[in-house]
Amino acid sequence: MPSIETLKRRIRTAGDLRSLVRTMKALAAVSIRQYERAVESLADYNRTVEMGFQILMREKETSLLKERGTKKCLGAVVFGSDLGMCGQFNEQIAAYALEEMKKLGCEPSDRSCVVVGARVTGYLEDGNQKVDKELSVPGSMSGITLTVQEINEILSDWWMSKKINQLYLFYNNHISGSQYRPHSVRLLPLDLEWLQDIKMRKWPTKVLPMYTLEWQKLFPLIVRQYVFVSLFQATAESLASENASRLAAMQGAEKNIDDVLSGLKLQFHQERQMAITDELLDIVAGFEALAEPE
Repeated sequence: MPSIETLKRRIRTAGDLRSLVRTMKALAAVSIRQYERAVESLADYNRTVEMGFQILMREKETSLLKERGTKKCLGAVVFGSDLGMCGQFNEQIAAYALEEMKKLGCEPSDRSCVVVGARVTGYLEDGNQKVDKELSVPGSMSGITLTVQEINEILSDWWMSKKINQLYLFYNNHISGSQYRPHSVRLLPLDLEWLQDIKMRKWPTKVLPMYTLEWQKLFPLIVRQYVFVSLFQATAESLASENASRLAAMQGAEKNIDDVLSGLKLQFHQERQMAITDELLDIVAGFEALAEPE
C-alpha cells in the first residue's frame, strides 16, 4: 500500500492536472465563441456577393457556364489541426474526405491535395492520398486572412497549371457546444442550380443596380469574392470545431481526473485513519505496560 505522503503527492498532482484541464476547457469555450462570431460576421458579406451574382445572372443563362474538360481532375483542401488533445477531430475529417473523393469517381493519381493542419496529413497518407502542400493552422482570428490568401494562391495555380476542373473543401462544421460534423463544399465550378436559384430570387428593392464594367470582367471578380468568403468560412468553422472537439475531450478528461481524485482521497482517509488507529493502539499498549504491577 502507498504511504500517506505518497498519496498526498498523488492528490496534489491530480489537483494540478485538474486545474490545467479546467483552464483548457475555458480557453476552448472562449475560442469557439470567437470563431462563431467570425462566421456570423460573414453573413452580410456573403449576402452581398450573392446579390452580385443575382444581378449578373439576370443577363446570362446558367447554361453558358459550362464545366471544363471531361476527365475529373480534383483539387481538395482538407482542414485539420496542428495541436493534439482534440479527440477524433483529424481522423474523422480525413476519413470523410477520402470517402467523398472516392464517391466523386476521381482516382488518387488525378487528385491534388493541400492540408491545413499537420496532424491530418498522416491519416490522409494512410489512405493513399498524397499531400501536395501542408499549411499551418492560424492561431488567431487575425491569422485566418493570411491562411486564406495562401490557400487561394495555391488553388489559383492549380486551376491554371494543373488543369484542375473541380475544387472541393473538406472541413468539420461546428453545430453547437461541443458538437460538430464533417462537411464538404464544391468551390469550383459554381453550382449551376445554386446560381439559378439566386437568379430567381426577388430583388429586395424596386430599383436594380447598374454596372459599367464588362460582364466577362466583372463575373470573375465576383467569383473571387465568393471563393474568399467560402475559404474564410471553412477555416473559421474548422477552428470552432477543433475547439469544440477539444472541449469535449477536456470534459471527459476532467471526469476521469475527478474519479481518480475521489479514489485517492478515499484511500488517503483510510490510510490516515489506520495510522491514527495504530498510534492509539500503541499508546494504549504502552500505557497498559506501564500500569502493570511489578
